[in-house]
Amino acid sequence: MNAFVLGATGYVGRAVVEQLAAAGDGVVAHVRPDSPRLQQWQERFEGFGATTDASPFDRDVLRDRFAALQIDAVFALLGTTRERGGDYMAVDYGLTRVALDAALEQERPPRFIYLSSLGAGSPGRGAYLEARTRFEADLLASGLNGVIARPSFITGPGRDQVRVGERIAGAVTDVGLAPLAWIGLGGRRDRLRSIDNQQLAAGLIAVARQPGDGVSIHYADTLRPKG
Repeated sequence: MNAFVLGATGYVGRAVVEQLAAAGDGVVAHVRPDSPRLQQWQERFEGFGATTDASPFDRDVLRDRFAALQIDAVFALLGTTRERGGDYMAVDYGLTRVALDAALEQERPPRFIYLSSLGAGSPGRGAYLEARTRFEADLLASGLNGVIARPSFITGPGRDQVRVGERIAGAVTDVGLAPLAWIGLGGRRDRLRSIDNQQLAAGLIAVARQPGDGVSIHYADTLRPKG
């Protein structure tokens, strides 16, 4: 697989880059051209065995980069947070839409792997989920071969921003879901349980490798490695 990872500097993105490189895949880690840590990220990703790309978020530029690099899988792992004062529609939807448009213009369109969220897919659930619901609809209508991943809470060590609330919510949710297995709803429990960034990265890569047509939707139960 020759992959281009958007959102490579994020919590899940770093794990995806590292795991792809470790598996011997060609991997291009995208870093914002205005990132104050651009050199640090270049050194880190090159240490994994990946290539760094700092192209601007421009449809024509990304279109040409995808073509030149012969990309066959785009991992769209972009996202902002309320703590950063981010605009979900501008970042989570808008920048990802730029990448989708670039992918659609390829002679051989790449597979498009989109990291969404549990709860997306239905309108009217707040700005965060609204942006992801809108992009999901675009991807489903695009005709591309792709993946929509809808995990619940993403946990684990090593975050740049320690999200105490999310970590607590994930732990509480996992404990509260445990009794579902006792009443025959283990599948429901596994879908809603938290997943750590390394597990999620492995799951995204695994489903990206699976053959298929159209767009498949996956939750934590099918993204979490078995065993």
